[in-house]
Amino acid sequence: MTAIIVDDEKHCRDVLALLLQRFCPQVQLLASCVDGTEGYQAIEMHHPDLVFLDIEMPGMSGFDMLEACRFTKFDVIFTTAYNEYAIKAIRHNALDYILKPIDKDELVQAVQKAEQERLTRVPAKVESFVDYLHRQKTGDRIALPTLEGLQIINSEEIYYCESDGGYTRFFLTNGKVVLISKTLKEVEDVLETKGFCRVHHGYLINLRYVQRYIRGDGGEVIMENNKNIPVSRNKKQEFLNLLEKI
Repeated sequence: MTAIIVDDEKHCRDVLALLLQRFCPQVQLLASCVDGTEGYQAIEMHHPDLVFLDIEMPGMSGFDMLEACRFTKFDVIFTTAYNEYAIKAIRHNALDYILKPIDKDELVQAVQKAEQERLTRVPAKVESFVDYLHRQKTGDRIALPTLEGLQIINSEEIYYCESDGGYTRFFLTNGKVVLISKTLKEVEDVLETKGFCRVHHGYLINLRYVQRYIRGDGGEVIMENNKNIPVSRNKKQEFLNLLEKI
């Protein structure tokens, strides 16, 4: 398999190249790129089988680079520090990733998985991931199917969403409440990459409107509209991790 590395950190590029040489001899490294622009040029020139791609880079991010590529017939293994939103996007599209610092066993496993997918002719997933990124960038506008028709709102107009059986209530910043015939899980699938977090089986909150967090078994969130929302014990750590990144 031919491959390129795209990472703005030199020591990360060097370590990954060394690990590939020692533990993945089936991988032929064609280029080691310092940013997304150089990575884009290398992909268009070499048409690699595999791209090891960092996400957060100055200028052109890893996601931006993928969107720019005209040649997308390659597999991607993201090499990244922990980023909850990015990891959710990657998992959603069944792409592979390795958290930094890179573990050799995880690297070998990821390369073997990519190799196996190419042998079994599994279609490349990059195209679908790029489509996903485009959908996320069409704006934060979402359509709520109400009894009267579709109500178009921006995600920033939502304080939080509350489950009501097979329905979901949207509590908006203008004081209105909109009821739609979608489950909270369906709503979560749309909003989880837009700064929302499922803090409880009954609540999905907009992180930008969290005013306070009160510690407890799971804890409790105070929203800017003074609504108290419980945080379940099993959602607490994920919520706190996301809150630290705001």
